[in-house]
Amino acid sequence: MNMKSLFSLVLVAFCSITVLSQNTVTADEILQKVKDGSSVTYQNVTIEGVLDFTFMEEALKKLPSGKSWWKKNKTNTVEKQISSTIRFKNCIFQDDVLAYIPHEPSSYTFVANFRNPVEFSNCSFKGKAMFKYSDFDSEANFSNSQFLSDTTFKYSDFESDVNFNNTIFEESSTFKYSNFQEFANFKGAIFKETATFKYAEFHNGVSFNSTDFKEDLNFKYTKISGDFDDANMKVGFGMNTKYARINGDKFNQSKDY
Repeated sequence: MNMKSLFSLVLVAFCSITVLSQNTVTADEILQKVKDGSSVTYQNVTIEGVLDFTFMEEALKKLPSGKSWWKKNKTNTVEKQISSTIRFKNCIFQDDVLAYIPHEPSSYTFVANFRNPVEFSNCSFKGKAMFKYSDFDSEANFSNSQFLSDTTFKYSDFESDVNFNNTIFEESSTFKYSNFQEFANFKGAIFKETATFKYAEFHNGVSFNSTDFKEDLNFKYTKISGDFDDANMKVGFGMNTKYARINGDKFNQSKDY
């Protein structure tokens, strides 16, 4: 091999390594931006490391042990208010994305709330995606994303429009007790295992148009106000609609899904 060919080979290898490094971002880098209050915007990148929006490790250093803090605050929940605008488009999360952590050694529960718009569109979550108890004060967009592992939005409060259009849930997912103040879009979403909306409340309409529930759907005690679009909705195994209400009326169980 002559020197010119060798140089070309080395150059190609170097460029490949550079491109690879540019397409990979660490969770620590992102969390530093969040900590600084800067906007977070990433597209076409892979995120490595646990993305802990609760900043649990940092908070634990400042919290007293025992229950003195609980008695004073009447709760063991430690909330982190995220002021950054969060936008991820076509990204891959290799590890967990956490806005909720129940820390057993300390008995504290850590939760992150989002004050500005949040977007995880066309993303792939390979690890857990935990948003239990999280408040979303502005728009939340999870459209066209794929949750490959455990995910929960249990007790989440969505103050503005929320979009799960064409989102795929590979494992059991729960929106139990979730509160949707504005329109919720689940059009074309696919739930491959059990989907739970028990006690969820939709205050300004919801679309389950063409949503595919591959297994069972739990709508027990669910309350829906406003438009309810269930055109072409499919339920594979069965649906529990006991005590469910749509604009105050009982859920029509005679319809074939």
